[in-house]
Amino acid sequence: MAFWSKWFSFWKKKTEYADEPERETEEPVLSRSTISVRDGMQRERFIKSCLEQIRDAENEIADLSAEYGQVTSYLTDMEEIEALPPEEKKEITEAAEKISAYVRERDDYEERPDRMSDARFHQMERLSHEAQEGIRKLEEAEAYQTMVKSDLGKLAGERHAFGYRKNELRHSIQNLRGMLIICCFAFVTCLILLYLLQTYLRMETEIGYMLTGAVIAISVFVIYMRYTDNTKELRMVEKTINKLILLQNRVKIRYVNNTNLLDYLYTKYKVSDAAELREIWDSYNREKEERERLKELHAELAELHTKLMKALRECRVRDPEIWLNQTEALINRNEMVEIRHNLIQQRQKLRKQMEYNERLAEHAQSEIRSFAEDYPAYKAEIMDLVDEFERQQNT
Repeated sequence: MAFWSKWFSFWKKKTEYADEPERETEEPVLSRSTISVRDGMQRERFIKSCLEQIRDAENEIADLSAEYGQVTSYLTDMEEIEALPPEEKKEITEAAEKISAYVRERDDYEERPDRMSDARFHQMERLSHEAQEGIRKLEEAEAYQTMVKSDLGKLAGERHAFGYRKNELRHSIQNLRGMLIICCFAFVTCLILLYLLQTYLRMETEIGYMLTGAVIAISVFVIYMRYTDNTKELRMVEKTINKLILLQNRVKIRYVNNTNLLDYLYTKYKVSDAAELREIWDSYNREKEERERLKELHAELAELHTKLMKALRECRVRDPEIWLNQTEALINRNEMVEIRHNLIQQRQKLRKQMEYNERLAEHAQSEIRSFAEDYPAYKAEIMDLVDEFERQQNT
């Protein structure tokens, strides 16, 4: 480990650090003043703390150096791109413009709020061979359902009307029977009255008998004719009602079967009506075209990425993959300037972090060195701790 061999050669170079500058007091550093030098456990803990601080600082510097190198490489690539001749730069710019356009089109599709969900798309994809037939069946079933409902309503109205007429005829027949009884009673009453007049008053009642008979005959005939007509009509109405009931039952069976068919189709296609299925089918066809276009976009983007990376490699750009997601910078100079400014700021901050960790490591090394110099009796013990720690790091 170069870090260790560089910082633990102080027993050979005691005079090299005589003029070492003071550390910044605001940094979190180790201090020997916080321990009892004669306490072996505290000495060991202090030396190990210094060694761990050096190790942590070294690891942090290694990570920061790698990041620093990447940022520097990115800045170097930017300089190479900006220094390109116009004809070479034109090829890169054209490829970057096409990539940006394709990326925008892809993002517009993927971020579209009304795009069909994958589950719905795959469902319609499975049913695509029968979707149009399903739309036709649903439309026919819904039209038939409307017609059957209308027929049921008409049949119910007719049945209600004939039921009302049936009740009227029954009342009329009952009334005619009552009238017939009244006529009979009146006829008997007239005969008795005429007989009394003829017997006790010696009146001529032949004409009365004739008139009474004629009136009763006409009345009975009229009542009989109306009774016969009403009875015939009642039988006809009852037959019609029975026909309506049978017809209504057949229509109800068709209605139930059609309702069950509709329920099955609604469940199968997961819709509430034919219009919704048609709308989903149209959306599926649009979605299918857009997904095909998306596949083409991915293929064209891959081809353009390959073309752009090849052009960048030919221009000595060491990390062309980074620019695949930074195409706007290749097109817009202001974007390039902003990225460069941000990278320079990042590099400055990385450099500051590296210097900070270097100071921490140097301070810890200085503490160990000064400890050995100020207390020679513990020098061998300190070196044993250093050697042991270094062996542990190498395993």
